[in-house]
Amino acid sequence: MKMRGFWLVMVALATAPLAGGAWAAAPVNADGARPALVIQTLDGKTFDLAQQRGKWVIVNFWATWCSPCIAEMPAISKFVTTHKDVVAIGLAWDRSPRADIVKFAQKHPVAYPLATVDMDHPPIGIEAPEVLPTTYLIAPDGQLADRFIAPVDEKLLARAIAAKPGASAGH
Repeated sequence: MKMRGFWLVMVALATAPLAGGAWAAAPVNADGARPALVIQTLDGKTFDLAQQRGKWVIVNFWATWCSPCIAEMPAISKFVTTHKDVVAIGLAWDRSPRADIVKFAQKHPVAYPLATVDMDHPPIGIEAPEVLPTTYLIAPDGQLADRFIAPVDEKLLARAIAAKPGASAGH
């Protein structure tokens, strides 16, 4: 499984266009549909994307076997803790048993909730990732603002938010 993850990342890096120091794609829902996500997090709480209106939301798909995913988690954590109007949800795109994902989360704590996703039925309005990591940025109005295929960092997230009309990510 680890080699599969390596090759998925290598394909993404080889085929993704370079944009501002990271690989990015245009917004993925030109029809104006708002993504929907109501999911139980690993800590038993409910994360409802619709209740996050007024905030920027980072939706990060990751897996326990994905080294670049693990590497970006501290940057996402720091970003959400230093920006009061930004929240994140980490979605395990991983067929590992839930117990293994919980152990992983305990070993790699983050400042945002984590959840497992049914890979056969991904969230509505968000494309299922073809490679990992894949991160979606949801604007305060609930619209899908950006998609990043490759690891994200604080600078990339800040630039992506600043590039949107009327954007602010307060510190």
